[in-house]
Amino acid sequence: MSTDTRTITVGIDGSRSSLDAADWAAREAQRRRLPLRLLHAGTEPAVPGGVFDIDDIDDIDVPAGRTRAALDRAAIELSYAHPALDIIARRTATPAVPALLAAAVEAETLVLGSRGRTGSAGFPVGSVALGVAARADRPVVLVRAGELPEDERVPVVDGSPPSTAPYLPVVLGLDPDASADDLIGYAFDTAAVRSAPLHVVHPWTLPTSTLRPWRHRYPGTTVREHRVDGDPGPRLLEASARAGLLVVGRRAGRDPGRAARSLIRHADCPVAVVPHD
Repeated sequence: MSTDTRTITVGIDGSRSSLDAADWAAREAQRRRLPLRLLHAGTEPAVPGGVFDIDDIDDIDVPAGRTRAALDRAAIELSYAHPALDIIARRTATPAVPALLAAAVEAETLVLGSRGRTGSAGFPVGSVALGVAARADRPVVLVRAGELPEDERVPVVDGSPPSTAPYLPVVLGLDPDASADDLIGYAFDTAAVRSAPLHVVHPWTLPTSTLRPWRHRYPGTTVREHRVDGDPGPRLLEASARAGLLVVGRRAGRDPGRAARSLIRHADCPVAVVPHD
């Protein structure tokens, strides 16, 4: 499928977090000038064996009727909020993980909700969201419950409407040893559609050739590099408090590593998990 026919797809399960994720997805679709697909899949949360070994994953049991009503309500509310947006609402009886993975193939980005912060434990992320983020062929953005449009923009201090404020930076965590064109390209493209700066956090020294072609391709994007001696995780977590989106990578065919999983749970902004070679 060509890029201009892709969608921004969001999973709707009736939970507050999925509805907030739908709001985020609608804004992203509008920024990228793509259709928005709302998808309600079957309620079976089973994750293929071996995807994650995390004991404290749980899921919310939402009655089917409530979920159907939530899908309809989300489609109506988003159509009023974004009248120029092409919105498609779909239901399938297929279990959630395989349905979302199939939908991701046709998506520019797949968006899923995670729940609100619960103290030092971070943001609980259900098995469906983690399972999909671990296996999808396309970028998966995990959006916390309670995420608001103004959270992705610079705080307003002069009384201006929040929607007129500049976007906060996109933060990219980059491993210099990885061949990660898909990851880097996604981060640059996301920053460009927001007219936001891109902050690249990497351990040790990053060869100048790594970002040079992307700087030329996106000359209007301000890029700042932040070198970290050692584990970049704490720096990325700190940066997420002042970011509109945190972008991390996952090698294709592999689960997100421990550092990525920690960022998914603890970051203060939405997290994009991008598969790459």
